[in-house]
Amino acid sequence: MYEPKTKETDNSVIEFIEQVESPKKRQDAYELLRIFEETTGYEARMWGPSIIGFGSYHYKYASGHEGDAALTGFSPRKAKISLYLAAQLPETHELLEKFGKHTAAKGCVYINKVADIDVEVLRDLIRQTVKFVRETYPD
Repeated sequence: MYEPKTKETDNSVIEFIEQVESPKKRQDAYELLRIFEETTGYEARMWGPSIIGFGSYHYKYASGHEGDAALTGFSPRKAKISLYLAAQLPETHELLEKFGKHTAAKGCVYINKVADIDVEVLRDLIRQTVKFVRETYPD
């Protein structure tokens, strides 16, 4: 049976952020923590060793594979900051055009720093992601 690597933990979000080597990236992590908490209304939790997640949902695929995941979140990685957002939706695609400097994949948007992006667009992206996940995987 498949066992997901990324599970919610009791590890401290603040301790994790304090371990971020780059002072600028650490400052950005605190700024993102505030933005995500305010926008989602959820308290930050660690998912696995390096993802800061907000809220959770249970998914089950037609294959029978199921598990739990964060609704949205971010990770201040060494190379770039990963934002876990539903980047594949038509409405998020339109928002990403106004977002600022980034690259995107299906479930991630990568930024170098918060100063490169429009924070209000980020808030809209977070709200769209939470709405999409809640509608796709209702409890």
